[in-house]
Amino acid sequence: MGSSEALVETYLKGLGYTDVQYEPDGNVPPDFLVNGRIAVEVRRLNQNHDDGDGKGPRGLEEAAIPLWRRICDYLTDLGPAPASGQSWYVHYRFSRPTPTWKDLKRELDDVLLPFMTNSEPQPFEVRLNASGEFWLKVFRAPSAKPTFFRPAGHSDQQSGGWLIGEIEANLKLCITEKTGKVACVRSNYPEWWLILTDQIGYGLDDFEQKLFLDQASVNAGGFDKIVLLDPREAKRAFQVYP
Repeated sequence: MGSSEALVETYLKGLGYTDVQYEPDGNVPPDFLVNGRIAVEVRRLNQNHDDGDGKGPRGLEEAAIPLWRRICDYLTDLGPAPASGQSWYVHYRFSRPTPTWKDLKRELDDVLLPFMTNSEPQPFEVRLNASGEFWLKVFRAPSAKPTFFRPAGHSDQQSGGWLIGEIEANLKLCITEKTGKVACVRSNYPEWWLILTDQIGYGLDDFEQKLFLDQASVNAGGFDKIVLLDPREAKRAFQVYP
């Protein structure tokens, strides 16, 4: 059982289900069977790209530095605003080759740490000096959040865009993939769920969930329920369908 499956098992048991079987039919769908009737498929919701090599969409982490995760962790570690009570979204775009994390972190510190202590911070966009094609765009969030900075997505030659758009686009890929995978066994169980560990938004807050529901369109592909889980906390779940 991988980390995503372990997280989903914790989530299902947290819902009060006691009959949760892992791989009830062996190494074929579903990943879990709940109460003998609810088949559950599990996958990571991650950013994908297609190199055009005939292998289809693949997760960016299979071909590139996991820069997104490092920057998410970095922004979280900066913590809440010292005094202003504000929160700001951070979007970045870059082209490969990417700088080393040591160099990039130093430049991020130079730009973002003074911004946190500014008594009248203003939105800005800047190209980092020694990091080639690496741009930051910082703009104010409409409401205060637990941390001063909140990742708002990124763009490169393979991926890009606003957080909500990234989740919607990659959710469609995951649903399509899993719909095909379970097609030959769908009739075995009356109900099917798809639970995805969210490696893009890392658990959307209430405001972002509302934005997603207002802006995104989800074709469930025959799944009866689709849920996103924060990979850091199984209790943080966002039901995107129905």
